[in-house]
Amino acid sequence: MNTTNQPGILSVVGTGPGAADLITPRARKVIEAADIIVGYKTYLDLITDCISEQQEVISSAMMQEIDRCRKALELADAGNRVALVCGGDPGIYAMAGLVYELVQETGSSSTVNIIPGIAALNSCAAILGAPLMHDFAAISLSDLMTPWEVIEKRLQAAAAADFVTVIYNPKSKKRTSQIVRAREIMLQHRDPQTPVGIVSAATRVHETVGLTSLEKMLDEEIGMQSTVIIGNAATFVFQDKMITPRGYKDKYGLQQGRK
Repeated sequence: MNTTNQPGILSVVGTGPGAADLITPRARKVIEAADIIVGYKTYLDLITDCISEQQEVISSAMMQEIDRCRKALELADAGNRVALVCGGDPGIYAMAGLVYELVQETGSSSTVNIIPGIAALNSCAAILGAPLMHDFAAISLSDLMTPWEVIEKRLQAAAAADFVTVIYNPKSKKRTSQIVRAREIMLQHRDPQTPVGIVSAATRVHETVGLTSLEKMLDEEIGMQSTVIIGNAATFVFQDKMITPRGYKDKYGLQQGRK
């Protein structure tokens, strides 16, 4: 550990969806160069090949995000190179914003770097095919920090505007009604046969993939490790893949460029 009085560097690192080969080279390099690595234990367990015995590792449980970020910033202020590890991308439902809020609150002079990672919506879309080829919205159903009334308004807006909709945090042991209500809202604006893709634990050894319809989506297993992608009016299924047209066929025709 660096014990100088010079402020250090806090890198907020996105490690991607879980597979080791989907950690970006930049993220891997920053983790390997850190004096101290801080993170949620589940995410740290996925990057053991990036961590050496010489590095200090500080892990914490779920729901301790503020304490985790505050500790990482304090360690950086003590002159250390700190890697604060997040799953997916740190700027999407993760730690990047909270770190900046704490920097503002504390007046920290440490350098903060955000290291992007492959987000859940990217990895799940790739597994499902090409569902995000046109405009889309990402909405978390967790009402721990966002009032449910606000979440409902966002669902209504996305449904009415025909956005492909990516649902984060769709369901937990305690939160079971939110995904039911989200489906009800979507059905007010979309055909019951609209394709829906559900990916759980994307790219990890226990990954599961379900391709269903809006009408039947609640028959599938959905949990906190699931990402749900609800198609728009143009989304279709071909060869067990979920595809949302970008509009090339209407604009140019599929014959263009063929010889």
